[in-house]
Amino acid sequence: MYDPTRLAALVAVAEAGSITRAAARLGYTVPALSQQLAKLEREAGAELLVRTHRGTVLSTAGEVLVPHARLVLDQMERARLELAELAGVSGGRVRVGTFSTAGMHLLPPVLTAFRRSHPAVRLIVAEYEPPAGLVAVAEGAADLALTHVYDGAPDAGAPGGVTVEPLLVEELVLITAPGQALAASAAPLALAELDGQPLVSSPDTYPNRRAIEVALDAVGARMPVVCETPSYVTVCALVSAGLGVALVPRMVADAAAVPLGVRALAAPGIRRTIALGWREQERGPSAAALRALLLAGYRRGPEAPARTPRV
Repeated sequence: MYDPTRLAALVAVAEAGSITRAAARLGYTVPALSQQLAKLEREAGAELLVRTHRGTVLSTAGEVLVPHARLVLDQMERARLELAELAGVSGGRVRVGTFSTAGMHLLPPVLTAFRRSHPAVRLIVAEYEPPAGLVAVAEGAADLALTHVYDGAPDAGAPGGVTVEPLLVEELVLITAPGQALAASAAPLALAELDGQPLVSSPDTYPNRRAIEVALDAVGARMPVVCETPSYVTVCALVSAGLGVALVPRMVADAAAVPLGVRALAAPGIRRTIALGWREQERGPSAAALRALLLAGYRRGPEAPARTPRV
C-alpha cells in the first residue's frame, strides 16, 4: 500500500514541475521531500521522476501513478471533511508537544494540511525532550505529543491515562566528513568496524546516546566521545568539519544543512520508534481531528509494535 503523504509529494512535484517549488508548497525542506519521493519510488519499484535541466518531469511510471494518487488524495480529503463536520470542529486550540527533529520534519506538512481544513483552530507547538512530552499530555499541558523510544534504551512506558501508538520506525546512520573512507562504500557498515572512531554525540543522559552505547557494547566496540552536544544541527556541523563521526537518525542526515558522508548500518543496526501520545479520555474534536491526520499520514503496519500504557 502506498503512503498517502508520499503520494501527495509526487502530485505536488508533478504540478509544480520542480522539487524545490513542491517542497515550498508542502512545507518540507528539499532534502526531506526528496527522501519521501525516494521511498515512494522504492514502494513502486520504479523510477517516477526524471530530473532535467529545466526541472523535474514524470517518468512513464510516474504518469501512470499520478492520476491514481490524485483520486486517493481526493477521497481522503472528502473523508476528512465529512469527519470534521461530524465531530463539529469549528474552533478552539490544539497544543502539540514534539521533539526537535519531528517538529522540523514530520509536523510541518501535517499541520499545513490541518490548517487548510480547520482554519479557525489555533495551533500551539512546544518542544519536549522524550519522554517529557507524554508527561505533559498526562498533566494536561499538551493535547498530543510526538515522542520516541530507542532500541536498547530504557523505556518507562506511557503515564497512566495516556495512549501511545507507534507511527514509524527510523534507523540511525553513520555520518562523516565529506570524502571520509568510512562512508565511501554503499554496503551497510558493521558497528564493530567503528571501534576506536572518535564520536560526536548527545550527552550521556539522552536516550540516543544510551542506545548507541548499548549497541556498541553488544559487538565489543568502543567509540571515544570527543564532543557532546544536545543539538543535532551542531552534531552535523562538527562532523562535517572533521571533528569526528556520529550516529544520527536518517531524517537528520538527509536534511543536514552541511555536506556529509552518510552510510547505513548493517543489521540489526540501531533504531528508534516514533510514536504519538494522547489522553485516553480526550474528547476535544480539534485534537481528535489532528490526531487522525497524524496517524493517517505516518502510521506504519506491523514493523512498529504497539506499546502498553503504564497503569
